[in-house]
Amino acid sequence: MTAARKDLDPQDAEQEAIREAAPRRRRTLWWPAALAAAVALCLGVPALLASGSTAAGTVAAAPAGDSPEAGFARDMATHHQQAIDLSFTVRDRTDNAEVRTLAFDIINTQANQRGMMMGWLDQWGLTQSSPAKPMAWMQMAPYQAHDGSLMPGMATNAQMDQLRTLSGKDAEVFYLQLMLQHHKGGVEMAQGYVDLAQNPAEKRLAQSMVVGQTSEIQLITGMLAERGAQPLDLPLN
Repeated sequence: MTAARKDLDPQDAEQEAIREAAPRRRRTLWWPAALAAAVALCLGVPALLASGSTAAGTVAAAPAGDSPEAGFARDMATHHQQAIDLSFTVRDRTDNAEVRTLAFDIINTQANQRGMMMGWLDQWGLTQSSPAKPMAWMQMAPYQAHDGSLMPGMATNAQMDQLRTLSGKDAEVFYLQLMLQHHKGGVEMAQGYVDLAQNPAEKRLAQSMVVGQTSEIQLITGMLAERGAQPLDLPLN
């Protein structure tokens, strides 16, 4: 491993050391964050102002508060926040460069996407929360929320607390198991919105989630196998 540069502050030096230590075959992990950034650039500021523009150049009306557009933005933002919380937790519970790099990429990508969705809600003049039940916008059997798991794939409060008690390989395995479930639920939600979408910009973002998280599902599955562990295989609904 190359020594950390002396001109970097401690946090930057830590991240540089993590990336240099990660195996070469894991270097592809950077791409979800880059994809999210590219999506943001492609969508552009005008996409935040309303649901889209017509061919004649007039701006279409903003989505209604009970629309799939608003529901997906609110629910996926909540879903993303837990992935960010899980990733910050494991980052402090293990020194493994591979897992920490995965966590760092999930934090960056999902924080970026979450900010975009919150920005859309703000520009549409809609609240960032709603009294409606989670997933009410999606044409599927109602998800049975329990112990803080509000949507498909989300960890329970008990699982979050358990992760905070673990360290080393035990923390790595449990984090990977929870993130595998989390991504599976996230892909289901994103694809559900793609099938209903009326907003082209938000649909492109959801499609990027499907692609990015499907790739990470494959990666996480391999990382679990390397540690002699199996997925949790819990039902998403």
